[in-house]
Amino acid sequence: MATFPIIDMGKLNGEERAATMEMINEACENWGFFELVNHGIGTELLDRVEKLTKEHYKKCMQERFKEMVASKGLEGVESEIKDLDWESSFFLRHLPESNMGEIPDLEQEYREVMKEFGGQLEKLAEQLLDLVCENLGLEKGYLKKAFHGSKGPTFGTKVSNYPPCPRPDLIKGLRAHTDAGGLILLFQDGNVAGLQLLKDGQWLSVPPLRHSIVINLGDQLEVISNGRYKSVLHRVVAQTDGARMSIASFYNPGSDAVIYPAPAVIDKDEDRDLYPKFVFQDYMNLYAALKFQPKEPRFQAFKNNLGPIATA
Repeated sequence: MATFPIIDMGKLNGEERAATMEMINEACENWGFFELVNHGIGTELLDRVEKLTKEHYKKCMQERFKEMVASKGLEGVESEIKDLDWESSFFLRHLPESNMGEIPDLEQEYREVMKEFGGQLEKLAEQLLDLVCENLGLEKGYLKKAFHGSKGPTFGTKVSNYPPCPRPDLIKGLRAHTDAGGLILLFQDGNVAGLQLLKDGQWLSVPPLRHSIVINLGDQLEVISNGRYKSVLHRVVAQTDGARMSIASFYNPGSDAVIYPAPAVIDKDEDRDLYPKFVFQDYMNLYAALKFQPKEPRFQAFKNNLGPIATA
């Protein structure tokens, strides 16, 4: 069985750069996921993010989650639940404008740490987009420009906790889906597993690795790469013991960015209409209703003029 790709970004600055770039390319082509070490975000900051996130959950969210479970009678569930995730979460928006001051219950220290963390992740995302450009044969900055729209990219963080679950065989932590956006950067619990991706018809676990950042590709990079890179189905399996922390940051196109395959990646012998052209917000509107369904009908809807089509 293939080994999940773990990439040492420190090797990009030395003699192993070419081999490391090829590892990134292979991971993008064949996995849609990879895990970064030596990514430049300090371990002290990561430890503070983890500590404060877990403290916030226990203080402000744990009781609310227990009340939700009790109100829905989920402690003694006997049949599969297909329309609910065993997840407690909230969302922080960084770009184009922060909503950090609007989130209730966040202590000032936590706000400051998450602002710093978001800034570090933004820089890492943009560095990775340029590495992807290099591998795809695109000019440096092409993806950042494609994501820009009129107000810049959208960037936000979903902070999730997955409490111990009495019946993980019947309730998913998070149901299988692909991500709608561009590049996803995940800081996950270093001790409790749960994230899985679908590869070659099998669900494989993404190894929890302390202080790593897990990267996965969203639907927009599949479109821009004309299918050379693909977004991949993934899910979270709840655990009976141990609460899992997951902090996923989404570096996405701006709402009015027009997304389509980069001309430079289109094989002249291929059908040029392999993927449609659309405005990102139109895609998100469709995705909101179809998140847990296959992605292909979403693309097809725009090709068939069933969704709003970009005219730019």
